[in-house]
Amino acid sequence: MSKITFEEQIEKLEGIVEELENGNLSLEDSVTKFEEGIKISKECNKILEEAEKKITILINRDGEIKEENFKTEE
Repeated sequence: MSKITFEEQIEKLEGIVEELENGNLSLEDSVTKFEEGIKISKECNKILEEAEKKITILINRDGEIKEENFKTEE
C-alpha cells in the first residue's frame, strides 16, 4: 500500500471543491463530499506540520553559519 502524496491529496481536495461548487449533488452527496474534504484537509495539515518540524533555517551570525530548528510564531 503506497502512501498518497501531499500533491495527490490537494488534487483530490480540489476535485471535491469543484463538485461541491458545481451544485449538481444531492444534499446527502454534498454532505458526504464535504466530510471527505474535511478529512483530506486535516491530513494535508498534518503533512504540513510534520514537514515544518523537519525544516531548519540557516542563519548567518557574526560570519558563522549556524543551524537552528524552525520555530513557528503562534
